[in-house]
Amino acid sequence: MVTMKKIILIIMIIPIISFTQTTSQEGDLPFSEITDYPNEFSQSNIVSRMIEGLGYRYYWATKSLNENDLNYKPSDDSRTTFEVIKHIHELTIMISSSFENKIVDLPAEQYDYKSLREKTLLNLKYIHDELKSTPDFSKLSISFKRGDSTMSFPFWNQINGPISDALWHCGQVVMNRRASGNPLQKGVNVFIGKTSN
Repeated sequence: MVTMKKIILIIMIIPIISFTQTTSQEGDLPFSEITDYPNEFSQSNIVSRMIEGLGYRYYWATKSLNENDLNYKPSDDSRTTFEVIKHIHELTIMISSSFENKIVDLPAEQYDYKSLREKTLLNLKYIHDELKSTPDFSKLSISFKRGDSTMSFPFWNQINGPISDALWHCGQVVMNRRASGNPLQKGVNVFIGKTSN
C-alpha cells in the first residue's frame, strides 16, 4: 500500500515540477514587457526602442505555440509558422552582424521551436544592448558575400531591411496562430508594452 501512495504522489508532483521549470525558463527570457521609455530622444534610444517593440511582439507572438500552430500555413506556396519563426531568427543574425563587423553568415544547424525562440529573443536583447551603447551609427554596416565579392550597406538598410522585415513577420505569426485556432493571449498591449492577465 505504501508503494501505491508513493506512485500516486510522484504522478501528482511531476506535472507541478514540469510547470515550474517551464515558467521559470520562460521568465528568464527578455521582452515579456517593454521598459519605461528614456528621457531623451537620440538615435540609439529610438532604434533600440524599435528593437524592444520587436522583441515584445515576437515574445508574445511566439509564446505557447503547439505543433498544429507551427505546421500551419495559409496556402500551399507559403511558409509554415515554424519557417517564419526560423526566418525571423535569421533576420536577427543579420542585424547582429553590424555590431560584430562580420559578413552575414546564416548558420546551417537546425533548432527546435523552443531553442529557436530563445536564441531569437537573446539575439534581440544583444542587439538592443549594443544599440544603447553605440554613439555613432554611421560606423555600422551590413555586409553580404556574393560570389567572390562583398557588398556592404550602411545601417540605414538594417532599418528598412531586416528590422522592418522582422516586424512584418511577427504580424504574420500572429495571423497564422489565429487561423490555426490558438490566438494571441488576451491582454497583450503593444502600444503600452505591457501584458495584463
